[in-house]
Amino acid sequence: MPSPFRLRIATALPYLIFAFVFALQLCANWVCADERSDYIRMHYTKYELKIPMRDGAKLFTSVYVPNDAKPDRSYPILLLRTPYSVGPYGIDLYKGTLGPSVEFEKSGYIFAFQDVRGRYMSEGAFVNMRPHIEGKKGTQFDESSDTFDTIEWMIANIKHNNGRVGQWGISYPGFYSSAGAIDSHPALKAVSPQAPIADWFFDDFHRNGAFVLPMGFNFFSSFGVSRPEPTPLSAERFNHGTKDGYQFFLQLGPLQNVNKKYFNGRIEFWNEIAAHPNYDEFWQSRNLLPHLKNISASVLTVGGWYDTEDLYGPLQTYAAIEKMNPKTQNRIVMGPWSHGGWNGGDGAKLGTASFGFPTAQWFRDQVQFPFFEYHLKDQGAFGLAEATVFETGSNRWREFDAWPPRESKPRKIHFAPGGILSEQTSAPMSGAETFDEFVSDPSKPVPYTMEITSAWAKDYMTEDQRFAAWRPDVLVYRGEALREDLTIAGSITADLWVSTSAGDADWIVKVIDEFPGAPLNGLKPNDPASDAFPSGRQQLLRSSVIRGRFRENFSTPKPFVPNQPTRVQIKLDDILHTFPAGHRLMIQIQSTWFPFIDRNPQKFVENIFDAKEADFIKANHRLYHSPEYPSRIEFSALAR
Repeated sequence: MPSPFRLRIATALPYLIFAFVFALQLCANWVCADERSDYIRMHYTKYELKIPMRDGAKLFTSVYVPNDAKPDRSYPILLLRTPYSVGPYGIDLYKGTLGPSVEFEKSGYIFAFQDVRGRYMSEGAFVNMRPHIEGKKGTQFDESSDTFDTIEWMIANIKHNNGRVGQWGISYPGFYSSAGAIDSHPALKAVSPQAPIADWFFDDFHRNGAFVLPMGFNFFSSFGVSRPEPTPLSAERFNHGTKDGYQFFLQLGPLQNVNKKYFNGRIEFWNEIAAHPNYDEFWQSRNLLPHLKNISASVLTVGGWYDTEDLYGPLQTYAAIEKMNPKTQNRIVMGPWSHGGWNGGDGAKLGTASFGFPTAQWFRDQVQFPFFEYHLKDQGAFGLAEATVFETGSNRWREFDAWPPRESKPRKIHFAPGGILSEQTSAPMSGAETFDEFVSDPSKPVPYTMEITSAWAKDYMTEDQRFAAWRPDVLVYRGEALREDLTIAGSITADLWVSTSAGDADWIVKVIDEFPGAPLNGLKPNDPASDAFPSGRQQLLRSSVIRGRFRENFSTPKPFVPNQPTRVQIKLDDILHTFPAGHRLMIQIQSTWFPFIDRNPQKFVENIFDAKEADFIKANHRLYHSPEYPSRIEFSALAR
């Protein structure tokens, strides 16, 4: 009879083997951290340079050159410009990673990292999302010209480069990559803006005019601190004193308390945000999209379907470049990733959502590395489709010759009495209400996540939404259990007829894949479509919000007429998702989404950043569903 010790070993053996294999995969994919760092030290020499711009400012740039570089062995330059520090500083201190993946270091590149103007060790004044200047003259500068001047200097002064430059970056560095592509330097051959900021009124800090509170507060509490002189030091991060962000921001009260309690007027960009609640010239000048012209470099834009910060950016950047640069090789990749998730980990899952295989590793090996190798070294082939897009639900990569796909067909789904989604709109049955209603109370807002965090809930975009569906201030609408697969491709528009008893309201729309629980609508118990696991899961797919005052114009807010049915349209970011047969399309409608979105007082005030505690009032909200006021969801679907 086996001993207890042997039984324990036998029981644990599968888990030990899994852990061992997983560790081997991590080292194979990434090269163990110490090994990768040692390789860089042995094969690269670091230089610290101050590169002059056309106005005389000098930008601090760390450059890593392969030790075997020589006249008969030259390398392309791969540039990353960042506001987040190129540290460590000092020629004896090396980065642990240089390229987007280890293959770049093994293949050999000259890696250049630059502190952008006014950040860390670079001279000049920093301006958030510095506005682009069309037709610059003389010493006028912007991020496009700073990139041009940097490339011009590096090509002339860094020995043993092959005359070609690539640029890449994620998030804010993604914005600098997009800006760097404008009026491309002749040596710039390949650019990859990844999760790029495109327009800060719609990326990061707002969603259709609604303020993204944890991003604005947490980010600028440290990043927004001014830096009078070049320094290698970072500002201290804000200490919330609790992990419960919901409670922290609720106790904060109105946004006017931010300066009173914490910032004391010292965070300049916060003050600018608070002074510009509408889409005025301040924000319009920080929209890079109209300026994405004269791009000769090949472009690979990358984004993640579950990016909580910059999903708008990559989709709109690709579209703008495609429209204004018809001769440019312009491609987009959208995967099942969180913000920058393709740059770390294997991408096989996110939170409780699983994608079946290591999608991020595939992207790094089969797309990103070949893209730069082909354009900067003439190595290999690069036959990537115009749009390479991951289809969630069925968990597979799809290739299209355009995005959104040309072959998708429009569909409309109507809200109906009884919490129903229907293909048809019809007159309500006798006695049936033509609207659903709920009371919205700013003092008890609907949470956007069940995660207890004072930071940003990174996985909320795949989270089970039953916690919200149980609340009385969330309207829930379900379609019938699907008899066949439904694939939505492209943007989704919520065309709503609503009213409020007050002067203002936010409207949040969430598109959800409801998994089957018990057998539904005649499906047999042994039918795979009726699988009870994970029973009844309400997986969030796409969501958005509009601050109701901006329903007609983001520049000019307009109050609601109390209790008057009013049309509000919300465009949600693109999606490619298949609802398997047996699943249901679900839509949730609510008016608070806290603290992801700051609280709307619901009493109309000119500037919510100036709202007082007394301005926050309860209101009765209605969603109409009648032939006269036909609320609906519009999207495009692909044939299977």
